[in-house]
Amino acid sequence: MSRGNTGVTVQVVNAHACPVREVLDRVSGKWSVQILVAAAHGPIRFTELERGIEGISRRMLTLTLRNLERDGLVTRTVHATVPPKVEYELTPVARELHETLQGLTDWAERNRVYIAESRAAYDTERDAEREPE
Repeated sequence: MSRGNTGVTVQVVNAHACPVREVLDRVSGKWSVQILVAAAHGPIRFTELERGIEGISRRMLTLTLRNLERDGLVTRTVHATVPPKVEYELTPVARELHETLQGLTDWAERNRVYIAESRAAYDTERDAEREPE
């Protein structure tokens, strides 16, 4: 469909939006959100994160934690014990982010039934449109 036929005004994304998109992509990732939620109640060990986040591989957990640490969202503390004890904790910036994520989670919980019903109605309507007459 050509742009002229859509009736939609296309806005060009400027260079300023790219860094914002990069940050949003990082913090809204499946594993990042789960790590931020899991670490919200205080320091948490790597193995606790690994056990508590269903489906995450050790490698993906490591990579995601490194990225979150690089972005200044988690701090990593290594305790000089045998074996070494490594804990991760949210930074103040990440705690602020967690409040926002909590609001989004609350919204999703309040509206999940509405969204499920809307999806079902949409699918039913689409199926009816596809049926041959």
